[in-house]
Order: sequence, then C-alpha cells, then structure tokens
Amino acid sequence: MANITTFEIGYCTHLGCMALRGSPMRSCKFPSRAYLLEVGERRWLWDTGYASYFQQYTASGIFRLYSQITPVYFSPQQALLEQLRSRGVSVGDIEAVIISHFHADHIAGLRDFSSLNMICSGEGWQQTRELRGFAALKRAFIPGLIPEEFESALQFVESFPLQSLPAELAPFQQGYALPGSDGQILIVPLPGHAAGHLGAFVQTDAGWTLLASDAAWSPLNYQQLRGPSRLANLIMDNPRSYYQTLEALHQLHHGGAAEILLCHEGDL
Repeated sequence: MANITTFEIGYCTHLGCMALRGSPMRSCKFPSRAYLLEVGERRWLWDTGYASYFQQYTASGIFRLYSQITPVYFSPQQALLEQLRSRGVSVGDIEAVIISHFHADHIAGLRDFSSLNMICSGEGWQQTRELRGFAALKRAFIPGLIPEEFESALQFVESFPLQSLPAELAPFQQGYALPGSDGQILIVPLPGHAAGHLGAFVQTDAGWTLLASDAAWSPLNYQQLRGPSRLANLIMDNPRSYYQTLEALHQLHHGGAAEILLCHEGDL
C-alpha cells in the first residue's frame, strides 16, 4: 500500500472568519502542507509549499500585495527540499511533482525541483499560463515561480487512464490512475477553488485518504457544510462548483470510508 508523509512548509496568517463563516474576526495561522507519496520504491511530491522564491517574487511590484494580504512566515530551513534532505531523500529519488493547482503557496518551491517531471491539470495550466499582472494576482498566481523549462517536462492528468473508484468512496466515481502507482494513487478533479484544482485518493494500510488540497480550509467547512465568507468568492475560480465539491466532501465524510487531509487546515 501507499505511504503518505506530511510536511509543513511555513504558514500564512489571515482572518479566520474569511475561511469559515461565523468564526471570530481574529488572525489565524494557516500552515502550508506538501506530501511525499510512496508506492514501493517510487516517490512523488504533492505540491511544494512555500520557499524563498515566494519572498523573492513578492518583494516589489504588484505581487507585493499578495504577501501583504496574507503575511507569510517561512525560514529557508523549512523548505521542502531541506526537509526531504534531512530524511535522506534527494531530488533524484523522486519521480515527479504533482501540482494540485497554481496558487503561489502550492508552487513556490517548484524551482527546487525543476529537473523533475511535473504533473498537473491540462485545463488548469491552459487557464493559468498566460496570466500576468493584476489578472495573475487575482488568481493567486505568481508567474516568476514557474521554472523556465517547466513545459518541457509537463504531463497532464487528463492523459492518464481513468479507473473506477470503490463504491464506498461515493459520490466520487472515477479517478486518473497515476502511472507507476499500481492503482493506489487516483487523482480526482475537485473544481471550484482554482482552475484545474485536483485532489487524490491514496490507498494506505489504514484505508483510503483523500488529499483534498484547498477544497476546504477547515474540516468544519465540509462536516457542517459551513462554507467560507462570501467575500472568499471573489478569489474562487467558480463559487458554484466550489460548493458542489464541498457537498461531495460532506457525503464522503459521512460515509466514513476515507480520511480527508487539507493543505491549510488552520487554528480556527
């Protein structure tokens, strides 16, 4: 079975009431998480979290607003590359980086892994790749974080084989089987939060886990169907799809067949 190792790579702060409607108006910490996925001798990264490149590309110009709206707390020792090295894992040990979506707090470390293959939603990349200036800022995308050779080693999940999911994972029915994972990592669209937003069902010894990325910011979002502030709709790719995805997580949670992991579950 697959193994999941969770890494926390810095954090940002923001008002908790923005992430969970009805929460107090206080500043909350939202850690940035990435995952190392292992099946046998093969390894993949799920996102990269923050990195020093984020500070570099938000130091001036319009993208400075990004770090002002969501202040980031990060030290170079927290970089995913450094945390992997401390565990004896080198870049050459990894098959590819899987990108859940192109918000800066998920891709800031891509340059540390630019020699690897990259996997993402083709639809998401096509809607993001040309964004610049304010249009990019509104989508939380910082173009400078993308390595120059990015597209030369890019694979789209839509090209992977579709595989039926077990009935107990309803309402989710199909996932894209990650090549080399023996059907133990199945990537699923979780639309709404960002263009091409992805999650993944991972089969571990303990059962199924859904890496739900940013489909919610608090377990209460999907447990109680209590969404974020309406103001959060301004930064969503598609608010209607977001709430449909939240409903799907709600059903999955109450079915009890999968653990749900969020990238930014904060101290709400």
